[in-house]
Amino acid sequence: MSEFTITLLDDRAGALQHACSPLERLASGALWSEGPVWLPAEQALLWSDIPNDRMLRWSAVDGLTVWRKTIGFSNGHGLATDGSVLHCSHGHRAILRTPCHAGRLADTEEVLVDHYQGRRLNSPNDLVVKRDGTIWFSDPPYGILSDREGRIAPQEQRHQYVFRYDPADGQLDVASDFVEDPNGLAFSPDESILYVSDTSVARRVDGHHHIVAFDVIAGRSLANPRIFAEVGPGLPDGFRVSRNGWLYTSSACGVQIYHPDGTLLALINVPEVVGNLTFDEHERALYILATTSLYRLVFDHPAYALG
Repeated sequence: MSEFTITLLDDRAGALQHACSPLERLASGALWSEGPVWLPAEQALLWSDIPNDRMLRWSAVDGLTVWRKTIGFSNGHGLATDGSVLHCSHGHRAILRTPCHAGRLADTEEVLVDHYQGRRLNSPNDLVVKRDGTIWFSDPPYGILSDREGRIAPQEQRHQYVFRYDPADGQLDVASDFVEDPNGLAFSPDESILYVSDTSVARRVDGHHHIVAFDVIAGRSLANPRIFAEVGPGLPDGFRVSRNGWLYTSSACGVQIYHPDGTLLALINVPEVVGNLTFDEHERALYILATTSLYRLVFDHPAYALG
């Protein structure tokens, strides 16, 4: 645990330094930790250890366990409105769903969507579920570039899209093709803005490592893209937006916290490169996935009340 968990960069984040516990490491042993999803009903966290092609689970009761093996190199995950767990599968090049029946997750998953206009998806990377139940996901090519986090395959899509999928009618639409390599994504609290990271620097040295903000038009499409923040060192792989609108993003030096106006407010110091993160249902705990390990920061007050 660190006595210097928070580095303040703006006075508006001052309350954070006095409202959180030291950083805890809860579990370790992964090769690359990604795609956390919090399960309120189980008070447990699921996430992927992508190169080992498995999903891990942690709870205060059970500690660390292997939740599922040979999962198709899943990356990002999310919780559907009915409690089902959604998976971005690199190996299957699809959005998968583990159904939830009577409060219990099934032992198998099913394919929700894996093609657009007759062509296979690239390798869905991350997703977010809007309150209307639609699933918005990024589709960069990372899972088809090597066999480490997927399977080498030719790209069939003409671009790397941000998609909107409606499970009610099975309609899949392109929300935007503006971002070169879309990766993490999250809505603002009122869902009027969708933030999408561009991590094309992972494929070329002069690529991007920024977050783009879009206006959400009629709940269906994206417009008015603008650079919200340049994130460094490293890149904004995965991120979440708290209820007060602050954006918490991964980076190579820890978790960077941004105000809705784009100001960098604070840094949560983490001893490993951070890949992704998520809150519990009350925003009283922030779960951080950093390379080999799972870390937790507990807030004395809900994070959204600190701004």
